[in-house]
Amino acid sequence: MRLSARVDYALRAVAELALAASDTASETSSRSPRPGNPLTAERIARAQEIPPKFLESILLQLRRGGIVHAQRGPEGGYWLARPAVEISLADVIRVIDGPLANVRGQRPEDLGYSGAAVALQEVWIALRASEREILELVTLADIAGGKLPDRVQELASDPRAWV
Repeated sequence: MRLSARVDYALRAVAELALAASDTASETSSRSPRPGNPLTAERIARAQEIPPKFLESILLQLRRGGIVHAQRGPEGGYWLARPAVEISLADVIRVIDGPLANVRGQRPEDLGYSGAAVALQEVWIALRASEREILELVTLADIAGGKLPDRVQELASDPRAWV
């Protein structure tokens, strides 16, 4: 699996928003139109060392994709559109880069192989299912809280996973 810099930055940015939401959840009244205090793009860029102009374009894409909300002005900034526990890493990746797995820009089920390569289609579909299993399991709340699901910890604890 190859993740673009754009996806990496998007995931880091929404992790900051998830942490901000969890830090201020107890301070937010039920009448508030937004959870927590919005974070400015500048603050997110500084915290995650993301080029500010690049981040602005990513945040716009995340807003259009329904992952974040934004408000302009002195009290403005960005915040998650849904609770962090309801947003998976897969949700963010799909908004930024589209489908989780594709081959030459095509979905695995749309490919046609012949001869000795016929089984490759099933390999690509299995690969996508494996990616989906992990990326849909892990939420922004897991990332911001620093506690990953047991299945992810189990896979990451295998020394072979690190090479």
